[in-house]
Amino acid sequence: MDTFALVVTIGVALGFTYTNGFHDSANAIATSVSTRALTPRAALAMAAVMNLAGAFLGSGVAKTVSKGLIETPHGDKGMWILFAALVGAIVWNLITWYFGLPSSSSHALFGGMVGAALAGGIGVIWHGVLEKVVIPMFLSPLVGLVVGYLVMVAIMWIFRRSNPHKAKRGFRIAQTVSAAGMALGHGLQDAQKTMGIVVMALVIADVQDSGDPIPVWVKIACAVMLSLGTYAGGWRIMRTLGRKIIELDPPQGFAAETTGASIMYTASYLYQAPISTTHVITSAIMGVGATKRVNAVRWGVAKNIILGWFITMPAAALVAAVSFWIVNLAVG
Repeated sequence: MDTFALVVTIGVALGFTYTNGFHDSANAIATSVSTRALTPRAALAMAAVMNLAGAFLGSGVAKTVSKGLIETPHGDKGMWILFAALVGAIVWNLITWYFGLPSSSSHALFGGMVGAALAGGIGVIWHGVLEKVVIPMFLSPLVGLVVGYLVMVAIMWIFRRSNPHKAKRGFRIAQTVSAAGMALGHGLQDAQKTMGIVVMALVIADVQDSGDPIPVWVKIACAVMLSLGTYAGGWRIMRTLGRKIIELDPPQGFAAETTGASIMYTASYLYQAPISTTHVITSAIMGVGATKRVNAVRWGVAKNIILGWFITMPAAALVAAVSFWIVNLAVG
């Protein structure tokens, strides 16, 4: 039963990574596609490769996920808690993908972990949830908004005497670099979140000890699934990010992507904080758009997206709790 539970849990974890990839592919490339800096297929291929590379750049976020949010559960019950957490995250990912809402896969996962832990009677490390999840959840969009605005103001000032046509062409080329940086940051953040879950599953099954490094096969499996999901693409969400919030031009797209990538690297390396790539790029797009004029941003769409952010963790927690009760009844 132990081996079966481990295999099923790892399989579902990789399934979550795949949904994370197609759900969040829009984060990395929507701005580049909407400004026609890259064709959709070229953008997706680039994002898939950079996601793969980003997954191998660190392990701080994985450690936070595997040790800093819930106490490590034990035995079969512990494995089913992880399983239920992943089901909660996947279900919420699919619902928000269907409606084209760029909600956070990360917070769906964290919500799922908390909901399943509470349902299974496992301790939640609330100060870890507060410091590593809740505070960054509020802080990163604010930083994205302000930095996006300032970066765009700086670009407008530096290039104020440039030929607009030449400047746009130059920024269209520069966007391929900024989009690649964004995709690399997405791999660095999101592949590690699943690595943390798989490591927890291996510790529960006594396959490895708590302090052991992440096995190479875990890194490869998570990175490949994230890349495959990214290449599958999330067209519904891409439309929301690329066009519905604001019509972007190449300088704005470059500013938004550069802002998003910078914040993700800072969070990963300095704070080991698992932040949401969705929150960061969406708020950066809003900040950049506000430099045109405040009402250039379609704040109604933005309001719906922000509402999605607030309900993601509780909704995923509820689905995960129900999943745990069902599994517990079934396997007892």
